[in-house]
Amino acid sequence: MFAYVVRRIFVGVIMLFVMSLVTYLLFFAAPSDPARYTCGKNCSPELIEQNRKALGYDKPVLVQYGEFVKGVFVGREFPDDPELKKSAPETIASCPAPCLGYSPLQSATVTSLIAEAAPISISLAFMAFLMWMVFGISGGIIAALYKGRFADRALVGSALVVYSFPTFFIGLSLYIFVAIKWQLTPIPVYTPISEGGVGAWLSGLFLPSLTLALIYIAGYIRLTRAFVLESMGEDYIRTARAKGLPQRQIMGKHTMRAALTPIATVAGLDLGALLAGAIITETVFNYNGLGKLAVQAATTYDLPTTVGIVLVAAAFIITANIIVDVLYAVIDPRVKYS
Repeated sequence: MFAYVVRRIFVGVIMLFVMSLVTYLLFFAAPSDPARYTCGKNCSPELIEQNRKALGYDKPVLVQYGEFVKGVFVGREFPDDPELKKSAPETIASCPAPCLGYSPLQSATVTSLIAEAAPISISLAFMAFLMWMVFGISGGIIAALYKGRFADRALVGSALVVYSFPTFFIGLSLYIFVAIKWQLTPIPVYTPISEGGVGAWLSGLFLPSLTLALIYIAGYIRLTRAFVLESMGEDYIRTARAKGLPQRQIMGKHTMRAALTPIATVAGLDLGALLAGAIITETVFNYNGLGKLAVQAATTYDLPTTVGIVLVAAAFIITANIIVDVLYAVIDPRVKYS
């Protein structure tokens, strides 16, 4: 097991390296001049040239990428100009490791921008994850146990209806009716635990997390139902029933262990994607998470921030896949690692 985990981590690091190289080349080796997007529309040619030298865009792309990788491990300074450091040190922006670049449009390091937005996206993702795993899997099990009956049809039918609505419609409906018109919950405002405590933190996350979770709950009800029914038709399940094992033991020890393996794979990918930022939900509720930061970076051609967010998103997804692969042996004892 240990050797397998080390091997998967090594492969994940290689994948991140390849992803960073491809992403960097796509954005900074494009025909357009990246220095042109470092200031507003009224950017003068002199200022563009100044920013090009300050940010190192006048160097070959591979040299720029080498400095980018170096900054991830040891940090960087912007602009990296020895003379300027002596004459005007107050104009130097220090970016400690892991440094993902500097955004001249926002006058901040990409690492600081991501560090400020990441807690919001992580909180939303994990809260939504708990909701959809608990209610989605429970609903799928109930639908499978009562196949063809009212409970099955009601759950599957409701899941299909919810799944048909786009995320922005669900979010706006919850925001307008639940929070504003009926006032069943406070207006959702993200409050860190360090500032308002656990209660305020949960209150601010409830509606946005529910918006994310409802779509996934609908999907996981159908997914869990299908895998549970498939597992219930296996020979070893029929043998367990023939031996007179109680239904609860059959479901808990045999059926669900086999059914949860593919569900865990999908859940890991979904969680990794959510950690990278729920763009629509964060925009609807005006939460400044990674999703909203990604939209702002894309619409303003903030290339350093875009590259940083892409790499962070890739890291989340790769990490989620590694965790899921390791959990396979815990969920299903039939899985062996060599």
